[in-house]
Amino acid sequence: METSRINDPRTQPSRPPGAPAVGCDVVTVPARQGLEAVDILRRGPGDAVGPVLHDDGGGTLGFLVPPGTAAAWDLPGSTCTQVDGRGPTLAPEPPVEGSDWLLPPGEADLATDPAVLRQALGEAARMIKAADSRR
Repeated sequence: METSRINDPRTQPSRPPGAPAVGCDVVTVPARQGLEAVDILRRGPGDAVGPVLHDDGGGTLGFLVPPGTAAAWDLPGSTCTQVDGRGPTLAPEPPVEGSDWLLPPGEADLATDPAVLRQALGEAARMIKAADSRR
């Protein structure tokens, strides 16, 4: 799986161009934080955000990240599900029942870079904390 900008040494190598898409790990966060992070990533340079799932019933967002990310993921308030090649693939249909694509896979089929996602989720959490403290 290719990543969007930065190669994180904690993740497995990217797939060669033209190789079939393999399963992705999924970083799950509360919807509010995830939506803020999506906005932050979309304002950044290039294709910083890959496909994102939205679970209306659970109020969560799931960022598809390269396989192997779960082994080193430790960001409080989020979980990363390791799928060992059995998980979601970048297909037009959402890979998880009851979910839908917030950002569907595009032609490039890039997963979100875990290091970039970690930064965006941290910034989003700080923004939410600041907004909530003003109420």
